[in-house]
Amino acid sequence: MNVAEAVGAVLAALGVRAAFGVVGSGNFHVTNALVEHGVRYVAARHEGGAATMADAYARMSGEVAVLTVHQGPGLTNALTGVTEAAKSRTPLLVLAPEVTSPTSNFRIDQTALAEAVGAHCARVGSAATVVDDTVMAFLAALLGRRTVVLNLPLDVQAETLPDEADEAVRELLAGRGGAHRDVASRVPAAWGLTFPVESGIEEPEGLTSDELPRLARMLAEAERPVFVAGRGARGARRELEALGERVGALFATSAVAKGHFHGSPWDLDVSGGFATPLAAELIRGADLVVGWGCSFTMWTTRHGALIAPETRVVQVDLDPDALGVHREIDLGVVGDVRETARAVAALLGEPGAGDEAGTRGYRAPEIAGRIAREGRWRDVPYEDLSTEGRIDPRTLTIGLDDLLPQERLVAVDSGNFMGYPSMFLTVPDGGAFCFTQAYQSIGLGLATAIGAAVARPDRLAVAALGDGGALMGVAELETVVRLGLPMVVVVYDDDGYGAEVHHFGPHGFPLGAVTFPPADIAGIARGFGFEAVTVRREEDLSGVAEWLKGPRDRPLLVHAKVTADRPSWWLEEAFRGH
Repeated sequence: MNVAEAVGAVLAALGVRAAFGVVGSGNFHVTNALVEHGVRYVAARHEGGAATMADAYARMSGEVAVLTVHQGPGLTNALTGVTEAAKSRTPLLVLAPEVTSPTSNFRIDQTALAEAVGAHCARVGSAATVVDDTVMAFLAALLGRRTVVLNLPLDVQAETLPDEADEAVRELLAGRGGAHRDVASRVPAAWGLTFPVESGIEEPEGLTSDELPRLARMLAEAERPVFVAGRGARGARRELEALGERVGALFATSAVAKGHFHGSPWDLDVSGGFATPLAAELIRGADLVVGWGCSFTMWTTRHGALIAPETRVVQVDLDPDALGVHREIDLGVVGDVRETARAVAALLGEPGAGDEAGTRGYRAPEIAGRIAREGRWRDVPYEDLSTEGRIDPRTLTIGLDDLLPQERLVAVDSGNFMGYPSMFLTVPDGGAFCFTQAYQSIGLGLATAIGAAVARPDRLAVAALGDGGALMGVAELETVVRLGLPMVVVVYDDDGYGAEVHHFGPHGFPLGAVTFPPADIAGIARGFGFEAVTVRREEDLSGVAEWLKGPRDRPLLVHAKVTADRPSWWLEEAFRGH
């Protein structure tokens, strides 16, 4: 067994279930080793798409995903997706072959490249250390919740394992591998990480001993508390709802955690630029806002304007370095969201007199009534701006929300259009919205939906794209067809880069560089093997209804010609953050 084969075997033995990539000479053997040992390999048409598919798979499955690329250009092609994953703290392991010859055309400083975008870098040093090196990199991705680039030098890949390392690989494959379980105990010192409670690795003592009683007191004193759940709160809905019931809190989420409290009568949906007028009003009126696994970025707080100056702010996060980064906070608590919520609830004790459900904190009957009447964007009246040849994107999205099954996954690309699916398409829970936009790159939406669909085949994947992003990632339409994914791809087509059109157009700047002639995106999709419908008016959505009734043996692309004369209301806020 050589090193390349050993890396694939070890990762399979550690529980990796899916890998994404584009195969070249440098990653051919490691990819085949993954497949040989039972890992599903998804071949993308471009490394950028493969990286985002792996990112989305990890987000939706809760597992470490693997990205496998060619040396040099394979890694640079994947870099935007790797950057998005690194900024989002996605547990992703990138297998990056590395040339060692100084004269190779493929030679670049891969370590510097990875670190420049926020990924951690590791390397397989030799055939003797391949097991430890691979296990360490995997655990750093899993337990550290980060993106790790594992460099695989080409000369090292070809080395034959010594007997001891070969036996260690076979023990891992056989389910034994006891000799390497102690690797986990060496990770904290080697990587400087903190870990979730469920990992079994103890966090440093004393980080939360004083903060938990303070948080409990602040919650007990609050009259209008609001909980904002981020991606770090996934899996903790029950505990947060129980604590919220105890203190009378309303619930909101960051954009990436949309759906976390879906179905709760106290759910305000998304906080920030996508917040409904009612949500914005009630969050501004809070006297205490607690972010649970939420980093309070400018998007979640509308550049700080969504939280009143006198409101006290608490942030709960596993990573101490994340506390107070984006805004000043009154209290930071280092800890797992689920365990912290449980501990604080225990400190508060049993409810006392006057703490009946629905009467404490922000939970007055009139608030419940307003949430029921005004809590969704579709409850907010609007003037339908549809014309003879173009449909208002709000009307389009409400129609799709009514037609599509509730058991859905929604993936949204970036661009002027992005708020419409983010605000008007509902999702059943916090594991059904995939928002790869920490880096704000357009063109990732289709690949995001593919990775999410591979992770959750039990749900209908819905990709919401602008025309610019759709055409950037158009090659991956073939991947959807090849994989047999019964996906719905919705393209909001305004014949241009709408964000730039509406940002620069009112000032009289020429727009020829950001506007384009009409493209037959439905025809392009049919060429890849999709079914497709073009929607210019609400009645055209009947084509979507017909597809939903049928066998869904081919994916569907909805080419929506949307109105383009007005900017989205979140646009200028987005440009302020550039």
